[in-house]
Amino acid sequence: MRRGRLATGRGGQRHVERRLRDLARASAILTGLLVALGLLLWREETRVAGSVDVVDGDTLRLADGRPLRLEGIDAPEIDQLCDKPSGPYPCGRAARSALVRLVAGADVTCILDGKDRYGRLLGRCSVGEEDVNASLVATGWAVASGRYHAEEAAAREGRLGLWQGRFERPADWRARR
Repeated sequence: MRRGRLATGRGGQRHVERRLRDLARASAILTGLLVALGLLLWREETRVAGSVDVVDGDTLRLADGRPLRLEGIDAPEIDQLCDKPSGPYPCGRAARSALVRLVAGADVTCILDGKDRYGRLLGRCSVGEEDVNASLVATGWAVASGRYHAEEAAAREGRLGLWQGRFERPADWRARR
């Protein structure tokens, strides 16, 4: 019976080189997968729950003092005025009051998803089953900013909150200042 030959010579060297290239490719692929998994885990949403303080119509302060901006919405600034048929009114304060009513005395659960350009946490919050971000837009006290466009359309059609009169979008109002 004849046994296999040892890999020697030019053919054997090519075989070893091919195996090393395959091993290097497999290592590179595995490294890439591990890096991707690490990034996914690092970006994994974090959940916080507890009492909050309301800063303005789209910002909360967590119990540990960190500010949290409600993601996907934009509410009027505290000193912003809007118009309705009866005349000007402080719509920024009205938006803040709407948020206070939603979270007053409740445990708020927020799913955090990164930070904004000012270093504030970004999150989607709820009280029980109620999505706070969506509710503010649906009741007309915030506008959609990347999410909640159906809620904004319904509020506009129902002439709710800001939509009962004329107002400058909060981002435009801030840009002018």
